[in-house]
Amino acid sequence: MRYGFEKSLVGTTFEQAIEKVTAALKSEGFGVLAEINIKETLKKKMGVDFRRYVILGACNPDLAHRALEFEPHIGLLLPCNVVVQEAPKGGVLVSMADPRAMFMMVDNVAIASIADEADQRLRKVFALIE
Repeated sequence: MRYGFEKSLVGTTFEQAIEKVTAALKSEGFGVLAEINIKETLKKKMGVDFRRYVILGACNPDLAHRALEFEPHIGLLLPCNVVVQEAPKGGVLVSMADPRAMFMMVDNVAIASIADEADQRLRKVFALIE
């Protein structure tokens, strides 16, 4: 995946994975602003059965504020999305968008350095998830 990174969790329930991801995000200054339950939404809106799939909208207020100061439309690319989903063969997959890949389309050197910092923090978050 060129626009993010992914980790498989074995021996972890879906609920435990959400808790681990949320705690790891918090340790690096990210809060979860939104939790979108795709399974529930597709069932409710379309009557479709889908695997458990949750999108967490994670935000580090300091990084977001700095980015918004340099690029007023950066909100179109925020927050950082983290996906927790049931793996087809069992277990849970956690994936995160790569901020550097997301912000490549923004032609602003200041944004590139903020994206690098966000990437470093999210990789630390990723390392904490076991």
